[in-house]
Amino acid sequence: MIQIYIDADACPVKDEVFRVAKRHGLCVHVVSNSRLNVPRDPLFHAVVVSGHFDAADDWIVEQLTDVDIAITSDIPLASRSLKKGARVLDPKGRLFTEDSIGDAMASREISAFLRDMGEMGGGPKPYSPQDRSRFLGTLENQIQALLKIQRSQPTPLPPQTHP
Repeated sequence: MIQIYIDADACPVKDEVFRVAKRHGLCVHVVSNSRLNVPRDPLFHAVVVSGHFDAADDWIVEQLTDVDIAITSDIPLASRSLKKGARVLDPKGRLFTEDSIGDAMASREISAFLRDMGEMGGGPKPYSPQDRSRFLGTLENQIQALLKIQRSQPTPLPPQTHP
């Protein structure tokens, strides 16, 4: 069964994920360092982790399988999630792949270096309606791709009993 894991502390698309997951009957784990409001639904689970800085990331990576989706803007978490075989996208609809994660990691390092040198500031661009639309399209495409894979896999036959 496909499950969705949200790195939720600063995620602007939680409500969108809930709507899409509800339509498909998918379980969503909202993982954060503090209590967040999650709709009352047996498909939706709030997971509050405590401890070290990367506790939420560690919990997500421990749970992921190759039929799951992780939603995060955290590049190192995206990289770790890809290594588990999960589909990974950010809240702006960018799909991380094995081919793109290296560039994303390098860009992250360059940006951190420039910020440390005082050459860059201001943070990311504001979240736009186009970002939300792109995210919804990418999420739906990934769910459909995973559902197609699941439908194409043979279902196990029940054991036969002989009198």
